[in-house]
Amino acid sequence: MQNKIEDLRNHLFACLEALADPDKPMELDRAKAIADVAQVIINSAKVEVDFINKVGGVGTNFIPQETRQKYERITNTTPNN
Repeated sequence: MQNKIEDLRNHLFACLEALADPDKPMELDRAKAIADVAQVIINSAKVEVDFINKVGGVGTNFIPQETRQKYERITNTTPNN
């Protein structure tokens, strides 16, 4: 499984839409479980980004290389800066 940050966003927005569905809303316990798992994924991505910034490298590609390169161009930063 090679999910990316965009996939996580899509799942979270689908969860929001399901919660707001007046005809068949998602159960709150299920939505909470989804949010909890998403937070763990986000926290692990933050650790990965911190690691990449400290030592360089490419990481797991959860945040695609192209996205990181665009960020570096916009912010004028590179790993180890």
